[in-house]
Amino acid sequence: MPHETLLKFNYPNTLLREYTHWAVLLRPQQVTVGSLVLVCRSEATSMAEVSAEAFTELHTVTADLEGTLKQVFAFDKINYLLLMMVDRHVHFHVIPRYATPRTVDGVEFPDRVWPRPPDVTQALDLTERQFAELFQLLQTAWPT
Repeated sequence: MPHETLLKFNYPNTLLREYTHWAVLLRPQQVTVGSLVLVCRSEATSMAEVSAEAFTELHTVTADLEGTLKQVFAFDKINYLLLMMVDRHVHFHVIPRYATPRTVDGVEFPDRVWPRPPDVTQALDLTERQFAELFQLLQTAWPT
């Protein structure tokens, strides 16, 4: 049964890929185009509680997600934020960073605070159609 942190980020509707120990979700509130949430599927509420097996698998998961984001949007930098201020289970906000705007469904979206740290309280104004297009782009490009 999925824990509440997964459900908070609209699992399974935003699920791009599920691994043994991790789930990669398209972040419902896009900080920058392609923002993800990387959620540990266990009940761990601190990094010290994450299993050794999950840490090992994290190498594959991050390689897949970075490769996909690089292929689709050619990010300039990538930020992994392990905040856990509201949602208690171990999860990272994965924010691709862009020096120039990126396009989804014919609309350009800037990284408003580049090159400063991301502001996860501010979301891009994507329509449902643009969000669905973004989801499809990433899911199609994800390694099998």
